[in-house]
Amino acid sequence: MHAFLISTAAFVVLLGIMVVVHEFGHFAVAKLCGVRVEAFSVGFGPRLFGIKYGDTDYKVCLLPLGGYVKMTGETPDAGVAAGVEETDPALVDDPGAFTAHPRWQRMLIGLAGPVANFVLAFVAMGCYFVWINESPAFEVPDTRVEWVTPGSQAAMAGLQTGDVIRQFAGSDNPSWYMIDARASLNLSEMVPVEVERNGKLLNLSLYLPSQSHSDEFDVSDIGLYPQQVSGPIDVAAVVPDAPAAQAGLQPRDAIESVDGHTFHTVPVLSAYLQAGKGKPVSVVVKRNGQTIPPLVMHPVHSSAQLGSGWMLGFEAVPPPMRDEPLSFGRAVAKSTSFCSDSSTLILDVLRGIFMHRVSISQLTGPVGIARMAGEAVQMKGWYPSFALASEISLNLGILNLLPFPILDGGLILLLAIESGIRRDINTLVKERIYQAAFVMLVAFAAFIIFNDITKLNAH
Repeated sequence: MHAFLISTAAFVVLLGIMVVVHEFGHFAVAKLCGVRVEAFSVGFGPRLFGIKYGDTDYKVCLLPLGGYVKMTGETPDAGVAAGVEETDPALVDDPGAFTAHPRWQRMLIGLAGPVANFVLAFVAMGCYFVWINESPAFEVPDTRVEWVTPGSQAAMAGLQTGDVIRQFAGSDNPSWYMIDARASLNLSEMVPVEVERNGKLLNLSLYLPSQSHSDEFDVSDIGLYPQQVSGPIDVAAVVPDAPAAQAGLQPRDAIESVDGHTFHTVPVLSAYLQAGKGKPVSVVVKRNGQTIPPLVMHPVHSSAQLGSGWMLGFEAVPPPMRDEPLSFGRAVAKSTSFCSDSSTLILDVLRGIFMHRVSISQLTGPVGIARMAGEAVQMKGWYPSFALASEISLNLGILNLLPFPILDGGLILLLAIESGIRRDINTLVKERIYQAAFVMLVAFAAFIIFNDITKLNAH
């Protein structure tokens, strides 16, 4: 129940901000063009309170799920995106009506909403990088491989510990986030991988097997584990009577190597133990600044006390984090790169869906967004929340530009057609188009929500 409440609250706040910013874009450009804006509403339903200034009623309504802008000369409940003309003859001579303005101005008004979402994403990530920019205290600057599980897809491709990935599926110098994202778009395919090994570049081919939940692909699924920090694994606590305790491991020890392999984080060490299937391991430990004789530990399988899989029975100190605010120039560059990479991924997903290379089930709707928002709020640090908000804002902007009726892109397309034929499309024809589009959009939304609910059972 606690997680549900957090997810719901985070979703309402996030969606409200995204939609209000989107509608403000329409509002601002409409005002600049001289279109009369009758209402700017935060939320839907009955009016709670507000203020009337000039021609516009600025109000807050009961249902806090976004907002809308109502302009003279458009369908009140469809917003700017619909562009359905009113039939009132008085509007023809009304200079403040939406339909009385040149088509190029109406196109700008339709375009302004998505642009506002793009600006929001850019500004949000820029603020994060210039004021916060959390990073591990011992961050590894490149995409370096810490461990490859023997017999895995990564091992069969020829990837080795210490390799630095310079190119993955067409992405140059990718981050691990980009590798995960690119891999999820190329499942069941062979992708090119370029690695740097001992100062030389090698070209490899990696097969990416299909996943039952490909929207949550992780490189560990193919036996590839990244090096995230450079320091040893520091021990915070040892479980009584566990293999680590029996071998003599103590809190504040630092694990330098296991069977000669240097590991820096527990997930990678755990992957090594699973591959070993319970065989004894020799652990080199530094205690009070001195390296002591190796400790031999015999992993045990899952139990109620120790979790699942083969375990040694100790808790590690989380890698330290620190804020490293960037200069304004670097923050702008990082924000630009983030927005560019995220937008490219969104377009790749859409292209993959239309080409039947990506399943439509990968799309996430309100339920999935609420779950992710709740998880982001509960994660340590600010990055998950800023990144999720920016990605959703970019998604909203790009999806609204699709040339589909009811969306902003549909309005722009119809206006472009009218400009080409130099006359207005019949109002009745446009009404029928929007009615059909509305039915299709509702059916699609129902599918997405159903898909989100089925995914909940996998978490």
